[in-house]
Amino acid sequence: MQVRGLTILASAMLAIALTAAPAAAQDVPAAFPKKPLTLVVPFTAGGPVDVLGRLLAQAYQERTGQPATVENKTGGAGNIGIDAVRKGPADGTNMLLIPAGNLTINPTLMKNLAFDVERDFTAVTLLATAPNIIVASHKSGITDLASLIAKGKSREVTYGSPGVGSQLHLAMELLRVKTGANLIHVPYKGSSQALNDVLGDHVDLLATNLTAALAAIQAGTVVPVAMTTAQRSALVPQVPTLAEAGVTGIDVTSWYGLLVPKAVPEAVTQAIFDVTRETMATPALRSKLEAQGLTVMTEPPAVFSERIRRETALWADVIKQRNIQLQ
Repeated sequence: MQVRGLTILASAMLAIALTAAPAAAQDVPAAFPKKPLTLVVPFTAGGPVDVLGRLLAQAYQERTGQPATVENKTGGAGNIGIDAVRKGPADGTNMLLIPAGNLTINPTLMKNLAFDVERDFTAVTLLATAPNIIVASHKSGITDLASLIAKGKSREVTYGSPGVGSQLHLAMELLRVKTGANLIHVPYKGSSQALNDVLGDHVDLLATNLTAALAAIQAGTVVPVAMTTAQRSALVPQVPTLAEAGVTGIDVTSWYGLLVPKAVPEAVTQAIFDVTRETMATPALRSKLEAQGLTVMTEPPAVFSERIRRETALWADVIKQRNIQLQ
């Protein structure tokens, strides 16, 4: 499922991605696909995954000198697009750009999926990460993690998230398990409405992507409590991580990755990784993404595959412990 909340200047980026022409190839590995590339994005145009995909497709064109396009295959909480890639060509021209939750949460949360991530796909690389944060309403009286836990042990503390089974929902359930605080989930369809309800003091907390709450934090209309990531963010350097505030073992970062069908030859997968790593490192692309709160971060196939396994096991445990079910 899609992790929502990135406020991106989609129209400008889409215009750039759709109008620029291919340039001459630049030291492309011999095993890299020689035919037009398709990046399948299982969500609608204009969202964070789509914009990242179009920027990457344009960068592929500039680097390889061959066409690269984004195809939006929507529906089924992303599962239709994922299955389309599974069934598509296994020559490296057919790639899947996907957020974390679809790979690490949905396989446990959703029953009878047509695909198995490890059986049907090869992980190529992590592309970028986005920090997450917990913020509080002023009426809640919560000012930091210590007061959050204290209030959660004396009364019910409500929190919003982008939806049942979202990565941020599970992050808060993990916090509940580790602290014993009585945190009550209030699911929303995305972060915008949830943020409005925190601003209106209708819910106590919100777990969200940092960029979705950044303007409210800067305006002082919400209280930043803690980052759910392992490191502080340069966008809000004063906000501690959960570990710094006293709760260790939680590192929940939104991320986006690239996969191909399992039958793609290893040499082709490695060539795609090499080109993608170099492409993501270009200053122009990096600066566009960093301005929106994304951190470019690539990982070799084996490392990225292990990340998927590790997070899948973590969320499966949380889902089962908390008996979380789609409503």
